[in-house]
Amino acid sequence: MNRVSLKRIYEPPSENDGRRYLVDRLWPRGVSHERASLTDWLKDVAPSVELRKWYGHDPTRWEEFRLHYFEELERNLVAVEFLRDEARRGPITLVFAAKNEEFSHARALKEFLEREFPLA
Repeated sequence: MNRVSLKRIYEPPSENDGRRYLVDRLWPRGVSHERASLTDWLKDVAPSVELRKWYGHDPTRWEEFRLHYFEELERNLVAVEFLRDEARRGPITLVFAAKNEEFSHARALKEFLEREFPLA
């Protein structure tokens, strides 16, 4: 069973989402708090402002972005451990605003969670 899912905030919530955590540092444009239907907003697991601006969702910078983001996550293990513990309790969805899921920080965060903190 996949305990950690990804979903753009512009997609409608579903009961299969489990607990929904916005993992962006900035609130997404055009989305009300009610429509977002979030459990919580976890700004602390988002990439730093500097890293986010440098990356700019440029696929050619993806691998280097991941490495820098993982370094930031390793310095912020309390927030990451919270997500791991939530995923162990049941399904969670990492909610994000980026247009391209393949190159989103949420995908990198999911990978970090599953690699560094196995949920089994």
